[in-house]
Amino acid sequence: MSASLLSTEQALALAPDSSVAAAGQKLATERSWQGLGRDGRAAWGECKGSALYQVRIDLSDFATKCTCPSRKFPCKHAVGLLLLTASERLPSGTPPSWVEEWISRRSANAERKAKREAAGAEGVAPADPEAKTKRSVERHERVRKGLEALSLWMEDLVRTGFAGLESETAMWNTQAARLVDAQAPGLASQVAQLAALPGSGPDWPRRLLDRLGRLALVTEAWRRLDQLPPPLAADLRSLVGIPLREEDVLVQGERVEDTWMVIGQELEDTERVRAQRTYLIGTTTGRMALVLQFAAGPGARFAESFLPGTAFPAELVFWPGAAPLRAMVRERKGEVHPWTAAVPSLSLDGLTQRFAEELSRQPFRERTAAVLGGVVPVVEGGRSWWLRDGTGAAVRLGPCDRWRLLALSGGHALDVFGEWDGEQFRPLSARVEGRLHPLAGGSP
Repeated sequence: MSASLLSTEQALALAPDSSVAAAGQKLATERSWQGLGRDGRAAWGECKGSALYQVRIDLSDFATKCTCPSRKFPCKHAVGLLLLTASERLPSGTPPSWVEEWISRRSANAERKAKREAAGAEGVAPADPEAKTKRSVERHERVRKGLEALSLWMEDLVRTGFAGLESETAMWNTQAARLVDAQAPGLASQVAQLAALPGSGPDWPRRLLDRLGRLALVTEAWRRLDQLPPPLAADLRSLVGIPLREEDVLVQGERVEDTWMVIGQELEDTERVRAQRTYLIGTTTGRMALVLQFAAGPGARFAESFLPGTAFPAELVFWPGAAPLRAMVRERKGEVHPWTAAVPSLSLDGLTQRFAEELSRQPFRERTAAVLGGVVPVVEGGRSWWLRDGTGAAVRLGPCDRWRLLALSGGHALDVFGEWDGEQFRPLSARVEGRLHPLAGGSP
């Protein structure tokens, strides 16, 4: 991707948090650097600080490296150089040896990764298939017992009623811990999230009952796991917390080659892990894909780099399922570039129809992702937020940077990408005059 096509907004979006972005902006001036330069593949410079830090950027995907001791990636020095790159203030030149060596190592690592994935796709037999089968059977039995206990607990909860649950905060964590012990971490997370519902609004009993009903559907389906179609059984295992390993996905998953637009992204940081959710749309197939990435520790680096508002040719592999969505990049086929192609969009009626169709194939799905075309954000009374289309239909607006969305629209229709859970639409980005603007986060 040409450096001149990186915008300031995109450069700031690569920062791991707002403090790094702010610090990077202070370093986006030539007087903080020496030896600045760029060519068709990389940008580089040495940033003056408590030491002289060597910073470089791979312009093919905007990966960065800095010699500073920061544990956040990219660090403030890398963000500063990204901003200088976006401003087109870097002179052309020949990269120094430390830049050429890094670029060469990245190319070699990518080649080795491709070979490993190709080897995995050939279906190498496990070292001890009998031991693997035994472990699988034992885990499924532990999960079965854990889900039976969950089912009984939910029945007791509904029978005794929801009165007093506002003060029963420890109960949810106790039940979640039992599911962790039963090796069902996916359901443990869902149960832990229920603690936030009691007292959260006048309709919290209805919302809690709805969530318990979804969990009951999972426990009942697990009893019939062997009777489910293989794709739906795979979805159920993943929901419970037994997803396929990546090497198994390479063998079993559907492969789709296309030019993929990065349409939305969300980052969640905790003390122990960073999680990134990136949505892609195929320009030819119109296929939606969700790439999940995890990295240990705050500010840790992700394996793949995705820049919202850009596109890249690649082959993706989808996790098997009744309505496949999660995918990983198997092989990139070219450089990142800005996308200008029209994005398939839905009306509000089309959104609800799509969700209904997906639920008919995959009843455990909690949300769908889509681009809503020609919608206007509307605020009523300063508190009630909606997205309204040209027919007058409206959906409740979920958490996001709402005031920014309102400012971007200027009271006019625009295209908004986000997630719909049947009750509210949570925007992740909006496209205005060909530019993509991130909207994740903000007020609930």
